Amino acid sequence: MDSKPRDTGLSPSVRVIPLGGLEEIGMNMTVFEYGDSMIIVDVGMSFPSDDMLGIDMVIPDFSYVLQNADRLKAIFITHGHEDHIGALPYLLKQVHVPVYATKLTQGIIEGKLEEHGILNDVRQVIVQYGQVVKAGDFRVEFIKTNHSIEDAAALAISSPAGVIVHTGDFKIDYTPVFGDMADLQRFAELGRKGVLAMLCDSTNAVRPGFTPSERTVGKTFDHIFAENKDRRILVATFASNVDRVQQIINTARRYGRKVVVEGRSMVNVIGKANELGYINIPDGTLISIDELNNYPPEQTCLITTGSQGESMAALSRMAASIHRKVSILPGDLVVFSSSTIPGNEKSVSKVINELEEKGAVVINHDTHVSGHACQEEIKLLYSLVRPKYAIPVHGEYRHRKAQADVVAELGIPKENIFMINSGCVLELSDDHAGVVEQVPSGAVLVDGLGVGDVGNIVLRDRQALAQDGIIIVAMTLEKYSNQLLAGPDLVSRGFVYIRESENLMDEAQQVCNDAVFGCIENHVTDWAKIKNTIRDDLGSFLWKKMKRSPVILPIIMEVE
Repeated sequence: MDSKPRDTGLSPSVRVIPLGGLEEIGMNMTVFEYGDSMIIVDVGMSFPSDDMLGIDMVIPDFSYVLQNADRLKAIFITHGHEDHIGALPYLLKQVHVPVYATKLTQGIIEGKLEEHGILNDVRQVIVQYGQVVKAGDFRVEFIKTNHSIEDAAALAISSPAGVIVHTGDFKIDYTPVFGDMADLQRFAELGRKGVLAMLCDSTNAVRPGFTPSERTVGKTFDHIFAENKDRRILVATFASNVDRVQQIINTARRYGRKVVVEGRSMVNVIGKANELGYINIPDGTLISIDELNNYPPEQTCLITTGSQGESMAALSRMAASIHRKVSILPGDLVVFSSSTIPGNEKSVSKVINELEEKGAVVINHDTHVSGHACQEEIKLLYSLVRPKYAIPVHGEYRHRKAQADVVAELGIPKENIFMINSGCVLELSDDHAGVVEQVPSGAVLVDGLGVGDVGNIVLRDRQALAQDGIIIVAMTLEKYSNQLLAGPDLVSRGFVYIRESENLMDEAQQVCNDAVFGCIENHVTDWAKIKNTIRDDLGSFLWKKMKRSPVILPIIMEVE
């Protein structure tokens, strides 16, 4: 596909091509092109929906990038959350370009690359705030922002067509737990010089006001620890929320408690943050999970994964009594320090019920603040940057539409606000802007080690198997004569319990017999036709009898 900007005779244009993150919260990935240069910002994954049975994760369709891999100069990462880095190893197995990110972000990426066995094949470059990276026709500057993970950055992407600001995920926290507040002065300087467009985080655009500071959660934890001195305290939160973990550790230390960090992702991220100096764990505070029983319960605090009810996360295993080293005790206080991601409500509710059945007390409110900007922060950033074009990103349609409405209130003309979808090629210049074409985009499903080998047809079969089960019809035919030597025998799984449905299965057996003998009597030798006859006759019978449509799998074996 020829993807160079068109020669329109107008001022130079840059192309913005989102490949994910515009129909969902997750799977963020955006391609920028100018001339023969292409760069990528973020390569995220998303979690499978309930109907994606057996799928481990969902990643963007890389086909457009791979078609133009010779023009790809670099990948830039805004921060270390899974929805921005989770698909990176899958892309880096197919392209070889440097990855630019801040220190903690690179540390987390390093762990993922090591897991995939490609650490030594990838050039990782740590970037400081204010540093400008040249990549082909692009110059990319990293700008300090605040988010629910440290070292988050916005990007100022310069090309001959102008400057585009990509906010990444952000909030404006005037009292951050670690480090400095967002560099609003730099955003204002860019605005004074002139910004062509801004891609802005829309996650909280439906919410008025400001997002509270992360420090407010620290005060809440202080009250919780003060009021529950006679209980063991377990806190479930996102592994990547290093500032939250820091505040829990600080509070536990003040109240004389030892801290255990549990859950694979939690141990990995906190270990990396501690190694790089992004978290301060006082000596003697942290103990291993094997030392937990050496202390009275009221002198301990566990920080764990599982705030979203993930079935194999540490808290879920504790709630289900299948954790090898921690059992929930009557009177334990369990704090969910996160907001429930849409779609996870049932899983979280299940874990809470299991915890309370074991006598635990559960707090599931007032212990979390978002890492995303609300309407007033979005207004502030737009007022500072003053872009000519606004491109709401990172969110479902309703979130992006809410941002578009906020931006329109600020005076940006509606024709300069682009509500585009993944795969749209948005061409921008100082004197023209619009969607000029569509490139391949969509979701690629990862199932175990298989990437993209499970599609809609396989998912449809899995759903059918889950809903109505399967019946296998096996038979043996003699070669050449096509005489029936054995069967047809019926085997059922997930349809009915055979021992309690003998009459039904006997009738189904007779239907299969009639179908097979009918084919033989009519001299039907085509196996495909025999199988279709069995499927049609048995399927019709079972629907009339049970109003169910199991997967029917005829198997014909041949012997000489």
